[in-house]
Amino acid sequence: MTDHRCRLYLITPPQIDDLEAFAGLLEHALGAGDVAALQLRLKDASDDRIREAVDRLIPITKARDVALILNDRPDLAAATGCDGVHVGQDDATAASARRIMGPGAMIGVTCHDSRHLAMEAAEAGADYVAFGAFFPTSTKTVVHRADPEILTIWQQTMEIPCVAIGGITLETAPAMIEAGADFLAVSAGIWSFSEGAAAAVREFNRVLQATQFRGY
Repeated sequence: MTDHRCRLYLITPPQIDDLEAFAGLLEHALGAGDVAALQLRLKDASDDRIREAVDRLIPITKARDVALILNDRPDLAAATGCDGVHVGQDDATAASARRIMGPGAMIGVTCHDSRHLAMEAAEAGADYVAFGAFFPTSTKTVVHRADPEILTIWQQTMEIPCVAIGGITLETAPAMIEAGADFLAVSAGIWSFSEGAAAAVREFNRVLQATQFRGY
């Protein structure tokens, strides 16, 4: 293993009040640098609102070859044509998500601070596992705190990619990359960046290109 490249994985704000304005913001952000995926995470939104959001955003992500991943709902992800779904430990299982979405979909699983949960997800057919939170975050209530070492161990022993999530900023990103994250999941660090989301994507890509996994 000699070519380890960490990439950016965006998560939407928990609430999108003006979908048209956010679509414009997203378009500029995705045009500013490499982004692997966008997770649509609208916990309190109705099914109709989620469908509306997917319909508006998926042409933007497809144009940039960015995977659109829906949080929690494999049924809605399949029905709306999303590229994948991300499930938590209290949501659908990786196996059931795969049955619903089919073999070509991207399935991600939240595994908190547990290699055991991650290995179970991998065995169930997940395409990636997410560890965290690594740092305090305002996006969600933090119950589990993960140590960066879990990324290193995972990177050295497993083939399935790992995502680092939770409070990741330009300042905390290098530690996650050095530890072995394949993707950095970022929400507030993008959308609340003082110079705008596009500038944040540019700066994160600069950090990603300048920092390497220390385990190699």
